[in-house]
Amino acid sequence: MLLKIIIVIIASYVLFELIEHAVLPLVWLILKKKRRTLTGAEGLMGEIGRVKAWQGSDGKVFVHGELWQAMCEEPLSSGDKIVVDGIRGLTLEVKPWQPGQD
Repeated sequence: MLLKIIIVIIASYVLFELIEHAVLPLVWLILKKKRRTLTGAEGLMGEIGRVKAWQGSDGKVFVHGELWQAMCEEPLSSGDKIVVDGIRGLTLEVKPWQPGQD
């Protein structure tokens, strides 16, 4: 009787450790891959911001709570909404925001 109890306890412990160290991390990794990136260059793509200062084809934009150097082929002015279209070094490539582009 005591031997059966010890075997059940050991089997339960091994099963618990297997689930904790193998199954749960795999599930967590699978779920993590499905989430949108929130940091780094990938996290800025598609974000909406506002032009703070603009002259010619470059200026400063406020995106994601930070002020960024930006460039755009289309004319922009201070206060315009923009969408991040690309990143080149530390300069954002932006385009004018269009309604329904959220």
